[in-house]
Amino acid sequence: MEISAAEFKAKCLRLMDEIAKTRKPIVITKRGKPVAKLVAVEPARRRPLFGYMAGTITHVGDIESPIDVEWEAAAETEPNLYPRAGKRRSK
Repeated sequence: MEISAAEFKAKCLRLMDEIAKTRKPIVITKRGKPVAKLVAVEPARRRPLFGYMAGTITHVGDIESPIDVEWEAAAETEPNLYPRAGKRRSK
């Protein structure tokens, strides 16, 4: 179907609704020469929600069991990170 630009301008919204229903494109002409084509948009395919993250997680190991390393804080061998925190400056 071909339509002039002036007619398209006057009936734009109705033509868009018609194309959405019929899925048939319209060629818009200016002075008898085609300048644009109005076509319906193809709906995007929806991915199913179930399983869409499959393969994105890597199992590294057991994260619940205690580790066999003694922490510096528990062994009281932690280096003093703030040596001046307990001291006050005298004026």
